[in-house]
Amino acid sequence: MTDTEALGEGVVVDALLREAAADQAGALWRLTGAERQLDANVVRLRPEASVAEHVEPDLDVLVLGIAGRGTLRCGGVAHPLEPGVLRLVPHGAARGVAAGPEGVVYLTVHRRRPGMAIRPRP
Repeated sequence: MTDTEALGEGVVVDALLREAAADQAGALWRLTGAERQLDANVVRLRPEASVAEHVEPDLDVLVLGIAGRGTLRCGGVAHPLEPGVLRLVPHGAARGVAAGPEGVVYLTVHRRRPGMAIRPRP
């Protein structure tokens, strides 16, 4: 195994933000690779855009502010989402993100979602 294979893939975030089109929103980068155990995304929301509140029943998610400013709502509480702020969003909690007037860029990391499975009825 080479050093690169052992280290895995990565991204230079400053370069990613510089090279992305000014109006590009959504996932600017995603972790790939069939054998990985994690999923990670660098997400950009345009100014005043939002991700509606939703519930992730199975996965805890780490959210790290990278650029801009916004609000992370978790369990009905608003938390600042700005560069350097790291939050754990526990599974089962309602969560949503709202960008401020300059937009917001953030990283999400969580355990890789298992494939589709048949579950018994509740």
